[in-house]
Amino acid sequence: MTTANTHWVLTLVCQDKPGIVHAISGAIVAANGNITESQQFASEDTGRFFMRLQIESAAPREHFENQLRPVTERYGMEWQLDEVGRKMRTLVLVSKSAHCLNDMLFRQRAGQLPVEIPAVFGNHSDLAELAEFYGVPFETHAVTDAGSKAAFEHLLRDYIKTAEIELIVLARYMQILSPEFCAEFAGRIINIHHSFLPGFKGANPYAQAHARGVKLIGATAHFVTPDLDEGPIIEQNVVRVAHSHSKRELVSIGQDVESKTLTQAVRWFAERRVLNDGERTIIFS
Repeated sequence: MTTANTHWVLTLVCQDKPGIVHAISGAIVAANGNITESQQFASEDTGRFFMRLQIESAAPREHFENQLRPVTERYGMEWQLDEVGRKMRTLVLVSKSAHCLNDMLFRQRAGQLPVEIPAVFGNHSDLAELAEFYGVPFETHAVTDAGSKAAFEHLLRDYIKTAEIELIVLARYMQILSPEFCAEFAGRIINIHHSFLPGFKGANPYAQAHARGVKLIGATAHFVTPDLDEGPIIEQNVVRVAHSHSKRELVSIGQDVESKTLTQAVRWFAERRVLNDGERTIIFS
């Protein structure tokens, strides 16, 4: 046994049955663990049970896992054990809009976002200077047709493997990933889009919204799936606007809410607070 305590985060998903909490608590006690945070949810829709625990323990990881394994096998659990606060290795994909990337990089540097961003990939070079300002390498990979898209996704797969990437963030990346790529990395790609879909599609959605006199501006952060902009939702926010706001002001307000929403979704994911329940998410905020 080691003497220094490690603060663990444990997430569990399984079919809901009697005795789960008692069994997992007993395993934690057997591993000399002390529960510092506990959240759970039983879904009536899917019959699944979700749990997130934070645990302090002086036991080494191998001993801790050995105590947990009989319980996780008995209940057929999908489970993950990680250290609280460990920075998740995250790759960011961008195009030309800077607001989401700037917010993420600023909060990462300020210690407000538990991620490590080893690189930013862009299909344009516009944001290279911004990434370099924060000391993050930037690579330009133009996507102009089906061939270049396939080549980029092949490169992306190799990079994700060699750089041990755990999360891919589309920070206003204006390219559609292939269905095959989305399926391969399901539950590991987060996207952000404004709330005007499907009403105002295409270019200049804020100009379209201004012309129609919208009263609410919002953003949705969600997992990427082969169905465009229809993946399980992680976070949403809205802001009220008025007829007195100009198109430029609407864009600024919209960019603020997009940045806030995406960063919050990334933070929750990196803290192991997001669990999948079919077409929706369970968020232990």
